[in-house]
Amino acid sequence: MRRFLLALLPATGLLSAVAAAELRLGLVGLDTSHVTAFTEILNDPAAKQHVPGARVVAAVKGGSPDIPSSASRVEGYTQTLVEKYGVKLYDSIGAMCRDVDAVLVESVDGRPHLEQARAVIAAHKPLYIDKPMAGSLRDGLEIFRLAREAGVPVFTASSLRFGKNTLAVRGGAIGTVTNAVTSSPAELESHHPDLFWYGIHGVESLFTVMGPGCEVVRRGTNTTGGIEVTGRWKGGRTGTFSEGKGYSGTAQGTKGGMTVGAYDGYAPLVVEIVKFFGTGVVPVAPDETIEILAFMEAADESRRRGGAEVTLAEMLAKAKAPPAR
Repeated sequence: MRRFLLALLPATGLLSAVAAAELRLGLVGLDTSHVTAFTEILNDPAAKQHVPGARVVAAVKGGSPDIPSSASRVEGYTQTLVEKYGVKLYDSIGAMCRDVDAVLVESVDGRPHLEQARAVIAAHKPLYIDKPMAGSLRDGLEIFRLAREAGVPVFTASSLRFGKNTLAVRGGAIGTVTNAVTSSPAELESHHPDLFWYGIHGVESLFTVMGPGCEVVRRGTNTTGGIEVTGRWKGGRTGTFSEGKGYSGTAQGTKGGMTVGAYDGYAPLVVEIVKFFGTGVVPVAPDETIEILAFMEAADESRRRGGAEVTLAEMLAKAKAPPAR
């Protein structure tokens, strides 16, 4: 009965009826430290930041041979999950989905996320996708289209979105935000748009406090030579991502200012993931995630144009157009 109710989630939202049961989770892509960190938080009741309600029980290894940080790590993380936490390995996503209630796509490489998500959506399992959501805005749009048509709830988010101060500002602690600057590392990976790989963390903090509504992006460099991307929101509000060594930021609003953008650990994100799997209600709207992807691709386009302004509307139109042949 429990599995039957979970299968009905997309159509009826009946997952809340079994929320008291411990959900069985599957991982796809074992090439990031997130898989062991999340599993410890969920599976180990003695963990400092233990989050109850779900347990990682299954996984598909994945891995990308053309990204050294993936290829060199997948075996080590796999060994930890199997030997320390008793996670069962599967050869395919489809086979794993038959034995789990929900899935986390964790592959550090965003390029395979579309096909990985396609398999999970076909199995009608609620899905969380770790950063970057995809390897391109076009792929992100396709994932959301597939999920919408199948009635499968999907969301993605960086852990930075759920920092205490960042959420307080999102909730109106300083009124309407008129200006914000957030910072995070922005290590690059040649197969992805620049900010998709690591700058996504600071960009997500920025959108969390600013909200959706960015219209135009301009890319330049900050005082230390790092990436700096400034967006103009509706109503003349401005938000800036600035590459830095740590996670930080400030926001100014109609009722004052506050520091934002801090990293408060993985647990706040894991809490939201478990809550999402238990209700089917996404904590981040697809339209906001799509806008974040468009912002980051617009930043690359601005760089190619020598720092000229680029509209998000242009990037969205390009991503929605049929691929050039």
